Amino acid sequence: MMLLEEKNSLPFFWCIGISYHNTTVEFRSKFAINTVMYEQMLESASDYGVSSLFVLSTCNRTEVYGIAKDPTLLAALMCKFTSGDFKAFKEFAYTKNATTAIQHLFHVAAGIDSQILGDYEIVGQLKIAHGFAKERQATCAFLDRLFNTVLQSSRAIRSQTALSSGTVSVAYAAVQFLQEHALTLTEQKVLVIGTGDIGKNTCKNLLQGQADIQLSVTNRTEEKAKAFAAELGIPVIPFAQMQEAINQSNIIIVATNAPQPIVVTEMIEADTFKIIIDLSIPNNVSAELGLRDKITLANVDDLSKINDATLQKRQEEVPKAKALISYYVHEFAEWYIMRQNVPVIKAAKEKIQELNCQLSSAIESPELSEKVQKVLNNMAVKLKQEKRPGCTYIEAINDYVQLTPSDNRNELNQKM
Repeated sequence: MMLLEEKNSLPFFWCIGISYHNTTVEFRSKFAINTVMYEQMLESASDYGVSSLFVLSTCNRTEVYGIAKDPTLLAALMCKFTSGDFKAFKEFAYTKNATTAIQHLFHVAAGIDSQILGDYEIVGQLKIAHGFAKERQATCAFLDRLFNTVLQSSRAIRSQTALSSGTVSVAYAAVQFLQEHALTLTEQKVLVIGTGDIGKNTCKNLLQGQADIQLSVTNRTEEKAKAFAAELGIPVIPFAQMQEAINQSNIIIVATNAPQPIVVTEMIEADTFKIIIDLSIPNNVSAELGLRDKITLANVDDLSKINDATLQKRQEEVPKAKALISYYVHEFAEWYIMRQNVPVIKAAKEKIQELNCQLSSAIESPELSEKVQKVLNNMAVKLKQEKRPGCTYIEAINDYVQLTPSDNRNELNQKM
């Protein structure tokens, strides 16, 4: 049930969220939203006065985009189904409304607001987030049109700028971190746990230029791991044998989506040297392991500190990306403005048709329908240029009358 008129969505469009800008990965973990939580949020949205929404939950941020009279309704809905505290969330959360929220979504999709500038993986995450909500009829025409325009903007930035050039991403950063903290990757035994998008991309980056690396993968759903491993020609470790594989590996990369750590202190023998990278949100590696002298543990916040020539080049492309965003924001604004005028145009059309019915049967010709459409087209142009629907409505009626043959106007005047 729509709680707000869709045509008036803009004043009630909000983005509430937390991100890497001012929170730690541990804090964000408390508000991470998995598929089950997402489903529950969508089912309960109307109970919280939220008419439509979609949720973006990644390693860098948790954001809710939705239509509601008050942003606290969105925050309350989110906190209901996460382990985080509402008061703590309000302390660190940002709230964006109307055009500011729209601008933010465009920046997020472009990778401008990503922890690693230009990280294009966010686009796939956004598609999944919006698609999940739309499939469950939790979005509306406003959100759908906005999202489609955002995707157009993102594609334009991808093709017309170098903002996402090179191979800088969380997966790339993980490999660079290993190159900086391991003497060499040659003949290292590396175990990647998880074969989602980030896990897959990490494996591909590891294999580039590292022919002698001993890489293997494991995943809770073994069929998925086997299909991916066959694609790359690397071995698969059955998930039940993960403990043994951890013992035999020098480097462990965790890219899973479990609600709690799957690599815990008891699984790592004391006094063993290991590099562990946790790419998961919430954290899927116990933080206590990072306290051991012989273990190097890094999470997504640690990886974001990379700074190389590729990122510097991307920074130079930001003004170009923002210029493209401005173009697409205006395109969405035009659609929204015209949407507001649909009721006025509809009323004018009905009145013109009413006048038409009062004309004599002598007017029955193809020219009449063309004149009606011409009046409506002129009216649409004026509505787009001017904010005076009442006057435009009157002018439309007048335009129609002026386009009507004089003999028929006399007959119409007699009837009125």
